Amino acid sequence: MAADRVGAPPRAWQRMLSGRRLDLLDPSPLDIEISDIAHGLARVARWNGQTRGDHALSVAQHSLLVEALFSELQPDASADARLAALLHDAPEYVIGDMISPFKSVMGGSYKDCELRLQRAIHLRFSLPPELGATLRKEIKRADQIAAYFEATLLAGFSAAEATEFFGRPRGFNADRFDFTPRSVTSAQAAFLKRYAALEKQRQTVVAMHSAD
Repeated sequence: MAADRVGAPPRAWQRMLSGRRLDLLDPSPLDIEISDIAHGLARVARWNGQTRGDHALSVAQHSLLVEALFSELQPDASADARLAALLHDAPEYVIGDMISPFKSVMGGSYKDCELRLQRAIHLRFSLPPELGATLRKEIKRADQIAAYFEATLLAGFSAAEATEFFGRPRGFNADRFDFTPRSVTSAQAAFLKRYAALEKQRQTVVAMHSAD
């Protein structure tokens, strides 16, 4: 993003490719589009780009992994819960993927911005502004399993290091999940495809309830 002109008023919004103008201090659900989220997340690298492979592991691909792992852990989960898992890192399409050590340095201001964006994103897609404690815990578990395998398979962590920070997954075979970093266009398309599938499931449920 280009530097603001000297003397100009501070700018806290970002122009999206959809044409939306998203205010980071007061994000509106009306300014959030799934196309912008997919585009942004596919271009944000996990682990600050320090991963093996011809491509960076994007947050879009990580989000797909977390949703797949969450669905494995919770096979009876609703489409709403699965969408919440897919969107668990959605604010990073605006603020980027800050590694945990830098989040510690940044303190509360980063988390406050992230929380405002997450609430707006949830409202945009008809999810609760704040998830229940049980669902948050289940998504976090899937997130940590994904992080463990990403760390050991791609980011150069030893099993002991990854276990210390993320816990060692039990009963999961990494070979059943795709951890190969994909191109930006591939990750973006896969994210949008999964979103569309979940949204179709959600609309089916709504239609069934309306017919009752």
